Parts: sequence; C-alpha cells; structure tokens
Amino acid sequence: MPVVEFEGEIFNTDEDGFLYDFYSWNEAWVKYVKTAEGIEELTDDHRLAISILRDYYIEHRKAPRMSILTRETGFKLKYIYELFPSGPGKGACRMAGLPKPVSCV
Repeated sequence: MPVVEFEGEIFNTDEDGFLYDFYSWNEAWVKYVKTAEGIEELTDDHRLAISILRDYYIEHRKAPRMSILTRETGFKLKYIYELFPSGPGKGACRMAGLPKPVSCV
C-alpha cells in the first residue's frame, strides 16, 4: 500500500492515490491533493463540493453520480471541471477522501 507523507501526516493510499481509509481524511490531505492537482487556491465552492461528496458517501457508501453533485452544488459540470482540473471523479472525490469511484477510469 503506497504511503503519502505531507505536513507531518502519513496517509495510506491505494495505487491510484485515493485514501485507503475514508476516516483518515483531514485538512492536510485536502492541502496535499490541492498541491498535487495544481489548484492554487481552495475556494468556498471547492469546500461545498467536498462537503457534499463526503456527506453523500457517509449516507450511501459510494460517490454520487455527477448529476447529483451538480444538482446539490448548483454548479454546472463544466464549472466542476474548472474547480477540479482532473475531474470530479478523480480530483474532487480524491480531495474529499472518497475511495476511487467505480466509474472513474
């Protein structure tokens, strides 16, 4: 299992860089993924998407479909790709600490 060390924290990840344990997610992980994704500044819109993803995962034990994420955030899919350049499945779910979505290639 790959290990990521960042800001004094140690995170176990899968081979694609997603957190192995949803509950080990914290602010240091968010900063690590932000840096890895090349995102300069986390905005309230990033945080809203992360919060919705995490809440949905807690309730359903899977990542939401993109139609649910766009409906819940009120953001167009194009804007979500602007927030998370590697996409909602890879970038947003990874930043939110979710496991790699089944639909994520």
